[in-house]
Amino acid sequence: MIDSARIIGLGRAGRSLGFALERAGWTVDQIPRDAPVADAADGCQLLVIATPDPAIARVAAAVVPNPDAVVVHLAGSLGLDVLGHHPRRASLHPLVALPEPVAGSERLVGAWFAVSGDPLVHDVIEALGGRRVEVADEHRVAYHAAAVVASNHLVALLGQAERIAAVAGVPFEALIDLVRSNVENVADLGPAGALTGPVARGDFATVARHLDALEPAERTAYDVMSNEARKLALSKPAEVSS
Repeated sequence: MIDSARIIGLGRAGRSLGFALERAGWTVDQIPRDAPVADAADGCQLLVIATPDPAIARVAAAVVPNPDAVVVHLAGSLGLDVLGHHPRRASLHPLVALPEPVAGSERLVGAWFAVSGDPLVHDVIEALGGRRVEVADEHRVAYHAAAVVASNHLVALLGQAERIAAVAGVPFEALIDLVRSNVENVADLGPAGALTGPVARGDFATVARHLDALEPAERTAYDVMSNEARKLALSKPAEVSS
């Protein structure tokens, strides 16, 4: 077990993790990513590189290897190779949105983490009461793409819903409970089981009327998602009547 960490990087991810670990009773040393880092692994069991993804390899290469230190990055789509010459390496990607450090630190408690490499990194997850899933290097990009769809693409889709609702004079707040109930349905039933609406019913006349009513700039995304809903509807096993 370890209860201390050194974190390189003062962005949202690094500060969120640092705050969360401090609240869990850890000793955390946070240093700016532009500060000298050659000796960063000295006297350190866990060194977290929390820089933007393109800088990870450069920062890792600048740190003198220490056989007693596990060097960790927080990138979702990168494997262990970016940590180069360090003998003990790990990846720790929090599967949660971190909008700013204080809220981010709260969301890290109990969160899922995608991990690989040295098992000492599991101490971080245990300290935060989180859960982990092992993701091998060859699957990291696909894993991260799934996370982007579930997070960023969902937010972008809700942005479209907000724009379309505004045309009808409907406040976006009126749709939020609908969104929450659908997320709960997906959690209970899976995506195919939770699908409702005109595509699930095979009512493509309504879909066509929707497309006619939308501004031209909104039609492509609606059409694409209608096709995705159709694939989901077709994947659902047919109900057998008794």
